[in-house]
Amino acid sequence: MALSSTPRLTRVAAACALALPLLAGAETAPYTLTTNVALVSEYVFRGMTYSQGRAAVQGGADFAHQSGLYLGVWASSVSSEPLGGAVSEVDYYGGYTASAGDFTYDVGLLQFTFPRGKLTNNVSLNTLEAYGSITWKMLNLKYSRTIGDYFGVNEKSGYRADSKGSDYIEANINYEFLPGWTANLHAGRQSVKGSSEYNFSDYKVGVSRDLGAGWLASLAWIDTTGDTVLYTYPSGVNVAAAKWVASIKRTF
Repeated sequence: MALSSTPRLTRVAAACALALPLLAGAETAPYTLTTNVALVSEYVFRGMTYSQGRAAVQGGADFAHQSGLYLGVWASSVSSEPLGGAVSEVDYYGGYTASAGDFTYDVGLLQFTFPRGKLTNNVSLNTLEAYGSITWKMLNLKYSRTIGDYFGVNEKSGYRADSKGSDYIEANINYEFLPGWTANLHAGRQSVKGSSEYNFSDYKVGVSRDLGAGWLASLAWIDTTGDTVLYTYPSGVNVAAAKWVASIKRTF
């Protein structure tokens, strides 16, 4: 998971554009490797806060081959309450991307893992999703679908039904309105199979500033339609509530 719902494709594009060749002296390396680290005022995934209003440290690495194949890993600190006692989130992903004219296609798999994160009856939060996206100029459309249950939602963990096949559809617009300044717009819809009361939409309006030398700063307002009762935890924090999120990121 990453700040808001910007597609993983963004990191792959960065890997291709910013990375230094791994083979010293090579004119054109067949692959690139980039790393990144970020500090965010709050970790938000699909509109929901996973750090409950607290700052989070995040980082990752991306490996991209000139064939279009890529692999990556990304991690974030989290708040344990909304994630069953998890001490962090670590995600692994891989896929294939290609371009045709102004269109870029991307398909892959994303494995979410939450070390020590368990729901009722020791049910794991770990979730595997398949995704596909298409980008045309500043517009991106993406569809994600769980291979198994959606973050531990099943009968064993106390929900009405298993949630295999839950999906998320999103639209993203990233428009550079001034040199180095980009408007970031997002809308998404999460559907939870078998437990539709947990369905929600999320929205983001933000701006990012390229500071040069791999630095990127951003600020966004994020909100969801998540049910207040269902998404408020014993601590009193409503993880679905509207929030402002600021971040500073460095890509190497």
